[in-house]
Amino acid sequence: MKNRIISFSLWFLAVILMLVLAVYQRMTGPTNPIRGSITLQGETYRYKLPRSANVGQDAVFEMHLPEGTKTVFRHKRFKSHDDWTVDTTTAKNGTLKIFIPEQIAAGKVIYQISINNNGTFVPLNDEDIVIRFKGAVPALVLIPHIILMFLAMVFGLRTGFEALFKRKNSYIFTIVTTLFFFVGGFVFGPIVQQYAFGTYWTGLPFGNDLTDNKTLIAFVFWIMTWLVLYRNKKNRIMPILATLIMLAAYLIPHSTSGSEVDFTQEENKTKTEQLP
Repeated sequence: MKNRIISFSLWFLAVILMLVLAVYQRMTGPTNPIRGSITLQGETYRYKLPRSANVGQDAVFEMHLPEGTKTVFRHKRFKSHDDWTVDTTTAKNGTLKIFIPEQIAAGKVIYQISINNNGTFVPLNDEDIVIRFKGAVPALVLIPHIILMFLAMVFGLRTGFEALFKRKNSYIFTIVTTLFFFVGGFVFGPIVQQYAFGTYWTGLPFGNDLTDNKTLIAFVFWIMTWLVLYRNKKNRIMPILATLIMLAAYLIPHSTSGSEVDFTQEENKTKTEQLP
């Protein structure tokens, strides 16, 4: 009975930590919208500045504002030689709607929206905002990827607890964790990447995508742990180390240093091809 209570408690703790990390991943990262508010004429108006959008149409920024409120929308392609485009618009029927021009997959736009407040145009954010466009990922691909990666996290945490408290199932949990990581990160993960950005893998040795690289590093440590425990199932250092590496990976906000188009290189390539 005591053993069952301890086991349940460790599973419960693993699930709770997974949920905390899931919320952290949801609230952080360079593609999550920036939320804020501005006070005009004694009223507070909330907004959400998008930082991710699907290709196929312009991204839309929309917020409620007093009728006739003037705004300035300044934008250009990120990592390009473009000049800034500056558009002015006015809130109509109590709503401001601004269209951020669509880009190709992994293309980005840097922009700023300023609101007229008593004759002074106030930017909605202290720094310019960068929005990335991506291809739509089918739910039948995206949902299994997410579920499997979070299951890998739960079993990985449970493996670490199993080793920490000197229990007997570290080897079995390591195998399950590794398999979840493999299927979620290296089967469904590349398919998600292909739908979103047109390439299966942008981590080492082909690129510096931090999401791909942190997945690779965590997986390598779980493989090493599997091999070590296969020879010595009482080893506690490797499963604990693999768990810590996995935690460090999940603490890195999702999509940090992710896929992006460098339009300056595309422009330079085009100029070179046009030379006689």
